Amino acid sequence: MAVWRLNKNVLAFPDPHYGDEDGLIAVGGDLSVDRLLLAYSNGIFPWYGFKESEEIMWFCPMDRFVIFPEKVHVSHSMRTLINHHTYDVTFNRNFDDVIEGCSRADGRFKEKGAWLGSDMIAAYKRLHEQGFAASVEVWKEGELAGGLYGVTIGRSFFGESMFSLQPSASKLALIFLARLLQKYGGNLIDCQFETPHLKSMGGEHIGYDEYMKIISKE
Repeated sequence: MAVWRLNKNVLAFPDPHYGDEDGLIAVGGDLSVDRLLLAYSNGIFPWYGFKESEEIMWFCPMDRFVIFPEKVHVSHSMRTLINHHTYDVTFNRNFDDVIEGCSRADGRFKEKGAWLGSDMIAAYKRLHEQGFAASVEVWKEGELAGGLYGVTIGRSFFGESMFSLQPSASKLALIFLARLLQKYGGNLIDCQFETPHLKSMGGEHIGYDEYMKIISKE
């Protein structure tokens, strides 16, 4: 097992199969659009505590936690919430506020290990400007109640973060994202790591090689 140091002048990543057991494969490099697109196309993503270190860390776990759009779990309580039309849901209406909300909701920005700092935010905004990152917004009475954002390449959505300012807002964002992907032939929502919240929504584990076959499909 080894961790590689990336050269900012060379756009390349090592084979993820040879990374650390926790999925860390490389450090360094940059957050340019081209490097991020190359990374996500290979199941790699940046994740590092910007308060502890300015060094970019790149991860690619061999065990992947994903949601297949057609398998998203919609509980009885969520069906009731949807039918009551308490919230409105939009796509790509306010990417900037969604990513800022993901950074700061519940005091995340102040926590040790906080990873969504100004450099990361700027990088994903650049991806959004070029059509490679998307957001889902959940509104209540005209105010942003929650949402999520991630990277979009081909038929896959690589989820990055979500937040809720009102009950179940992030769950609603995920359900509507899954429905949209299912409607237009999307094949996978990459959740990166398992959480109880995502597991309750239908998340499941698959191996990296199977994952790559899915995200590589045209």
